[in-house]
Amino acid sequence: MNTMPKPGLNLRRPAVRLSDGSLVDKQPFNSESGLPLVLRPHAKGVDLLGWIKDNQAQLQQDLLQYGGLLFRDFDMRGVQDFQASLDAFGVQLMNYIEKATPRKQVDGQVYTSTIFPPEHVIALHNELSYVRQWPGRIAFFCEVAAETEGETPIADVRRVLAAIDTEVKEKFRRLGWMLVRNFGSGIGPSWQHSLAVETREEAEAYMQKSDTQWTWMEGDRLRTSQVRSSIRCHPQTGEELWFNHIAFWHPSSMTDEIRTSLTGDLGVENLPYNTFYGDGTVIPDEIVAHLRAAYDAETVKFCWQPGDLLLLDNMLVAHGRSRFTGERKILTAMGDEVRPASVLPGSTN
Repeated sequence: MNTMPKPGLNLRRPAVRLSDGSLVDKQPFNSESGLPLVLRPHAKGVDLLGWIKDNQAQLQQDLLQYGGLLFRDFDMRGVQDFQASLDAFGVQLMNYIEKATPRKQVDGQVYTSTIFPPEHVIALHNELSYVRQWPGRIAFFCEVAAETEGETPIADVRRVLAAIDTEVKEKFRRLGWMLVRNFGSGIGPSWQHSLAVETREEAEAYMQKSDTQWTWMEGDRLRTSQVRSSIRCHPQTGEELWFNHIAFWHPSSMTDEIRTSLTGDLGVENLPYNTFYGDGTVIPDEIVAHLRAAYDAETVKFCWQPGDLLLLDNMLVAHGRSRFTGERKILTAMGDEVRPASVLPGSTN
């Protein structure tokens, strides 16, 4: 089990051994998982974009080993520097699809991080695990750090999978998981916004293509369900990963107050989001509590500093958001699309 650094803990700078001519220091942040690998310039004025291009192959290996790279103190200023860095990495950006949370489009395929009340935590998750094609990488850039807290907690889902009881994960391996969404309750995005369509016909064409079942309900409401694999294999390393939103959208992960209010007003069957075993049976609260504990045991936090760039392998590492005070502006972009056929041969979900 990792020891989670306390919120507010600064990144450590132990002695670094440098080879002749080295421009960038590399130091794992966490002593057990190594996540993230922290990269800092050895001197001011390092050309980050050129250095990334010159060291592309090694950085790719570092990302696969550690799951996340944190670039700090490189004098990066804003969205243009963020975009240029991702271009140097060769990340093929993609749009935010099957939207579930509000965020603003900043420039092109760069968005704000999820807009969510600062007093609430966003649980750990791998971006778009429920979609038929998801980003292989996701990046974050800090323009403004929060006054207090506001970290982006991260966890290596290889280690999360290992922390889950065998009986629990084998049932999920066998059955997969189901996401049920209800659009039109007034909570969450409309189906038009989420699916980026305007008509029912367009929505049905998209859902059929994305292996999603649907039911139209009174008042232009829409209920969807999609069954996905709970455990995936990384397309490059072949490692098994806990890759899903099972705990994220299970009712037991809500606060008691919110869960009571929503179920009372809408009924369990009409909750905006709910998760089940892949055969549609209920996942007990205690099972989800066990899953949350597995994430918690592997969670690592660092405090943002303006100009920080965090690049994650979205399949290897889950991310979330701590509560915060003050202004906080974190940009995000995702890309390098992964499709199931390249992850699970013969799989259709």
